[in-house]
Amino acid sequence: MKHCLIACILGIFLAVGCAHNSPATSELAQTTAPPKPQQVTITATSASERVPSSPPETSSKSDAKNLDDYRDIDDRDQGQEEGKAEIADPLEPFNRAMYHFNDKMYFWVLKPVAQGYGKVVPEVARISVNNFYTNLMFPVRFVNCLLQANFKDAATEMGRFLINTIWGVGGLLDPAAGKEIDLAKKDKDFGQTLGIYGVGQGFYINWPILGPSSPRDTIGTVGDLFFSPTFYFGDWTIWAGAKVHDKVNDTSLKIGDYESLKGAAIDPYVAIRDAYVQYRLKMIKQKGTTSGLPQDIKPKEK
Repeated sequence: MKHCLIACILGIFLAVGCAHNSPATSELAQTTAPPKPQQVTITATSASERVPSSPPETSSKSDAKNLDDYRDIDDRDQGQEEGKAEIADPLEPFNRAMYHFNDKMYFWVLKPVAQGYGKVVPEVARISVNNFYTNLMFPVRFVNCLLQANFKDAATEMGRFLINTIWGVGGLLDPAAGKEIDLAKKDKDFGQTLGIYGVGQGFYINWPILGPSSPRDTIGTVGDLFFSPTFYFGDWTIWAGAKVHDKVNDTSLKIGDYESLKGAAIDPYVAIRDAYVQYRLKMIKQKGTTSGLPQDIKPKEK
């Protein structure tokens, strides 16, 4: 009975961390701002001057084969964001209910725990823990590099792992990302690999506790689990405890990102959904060469 209670508590912390600390949410929270009113200028031009501009090299036409479930929009003439992606949301009532559930879990459980943890553990130590878990998850990124036939990134990940394990004190430090070596982490996952091979995204799913996903990325998450070293730590409570610690530690370094997103968005549910689909689209288009996010976490300047 005692083990079951511990397992339930660990599961809640783990899942809520996944729901509110995804890269897509952090990225949008750093860049989202209330929209400014646009000014429309009407200029008379002759018919000969109205020459349509050439489509950009990264238009949706060139990606249609692998991104058939996205709808890229090139509406520069209308002042809209170039390359904006949309995803079907047939389960919106359910998804919105799960968004509110996950939102409460964040503010009532994960955030208070992360704040208390942050007051006890110094920031430098929390950054070292973050580096350790990043280094530990090397197999997931490396295997997906190979599956994507991206051998350059695979070599980078291997180099990072060896350098950080040997000279980074088992991964607590990240010398590979320094200016002298400059080996940036390559964000790879199995859901991205499936997308590169042409598997469609499908429709939007906001899982209870697990957060934003899709049928393809849900399968990808399960696939990545088998390449995660923590999955083979022995007793499942050890694996769950490691995942919970990782998420609480990571959240303690990012408190405020989710709150900023909610404060800037008219409809936070739509903002999170759009951030998720935009992030996943970019990952597939760029084949994970860069996530567009900060590669490491540095201490705040005093």
